[in-house]
Amino acid sequence: NAVGLYDPANEHDACGVAMVATLNKLPTHEIVAKALTALRNLEHRGASGAEPDSGDGAGILIQIPDKFYRSVVDFNLPEAGKYATGIFFINSGEEGYRKSIEQIANEEGLEIIGWRDLPIDSKSLGKTALSVMPDFKQIFISGKNNESDLILERLAFCLRKRIEHTMPIYIPSLSSRTIVYKGMLTTGQLEEFFPDLSNPLVESSLALVHSRFSTNTFPSWPLAHPYRYIA
Repeated sequence: NAVGLYDPANEHDACGVAMVATLNKLPTHEIVAKALTALRNLEHRGASGAEPDSGDGAGILIQIPDKFYRSVVDFNLPEAGKYATGIFFINSGEEGYRKSIEQIANEEGLEIIGWRDLPIDSKSLGKTALSVMPDFKQIFISGKNNESDLILERLAFCLRKRIEHTMPIYIPSLSSRTIVYKGMLTTGQLEEFFPDLSNPLVESSLALVHSRFSTNTFPSWPLAHPYRYIA
């Protein structure tokens, strides 16, 4: 029913977006948890096909949880802000990509600190989402001259673009500031699929979530949101 300024005649299906942020600038896991709750509450804004457990897409952008990554990698990381990281969607069966990426990184003035096999839990995914699911690897990089801030961001941007233009790899984000976890998932599958997100050490002072409703393109792993920057 029409109430006040609201008129159901103007209602259209569309994606759902929510953002949670602190006022005190202190990163906490509570912000991440609240954003994931907001995402689940945007289920009506996402979509799936005839197979209800293959979603159009869902994702979250948070600040890099430095404390958490230090607890799960077996190599030394530079101080926060002096390394960049991101998750790579790699075509299953793709081999030799690390050597090629290392060469591009070297040409762009970057060093690869190490790789991490990203933990996933795919038991809730439908056959469609599983059939096109990539492999997930996380990279950690630093500048050869200890760069930070915008300089490191620019170097990481060039690396990401060159990889995506020359290799069958998609990179949701590659940054020294933020990281994106996303996929061809429903709003309720995101946290379960990426166990990282449930860890209390995953802290952020902001979180942006997105529930996708496909309009003129079919669902796919790369086409889930959110974007790499907050406008």
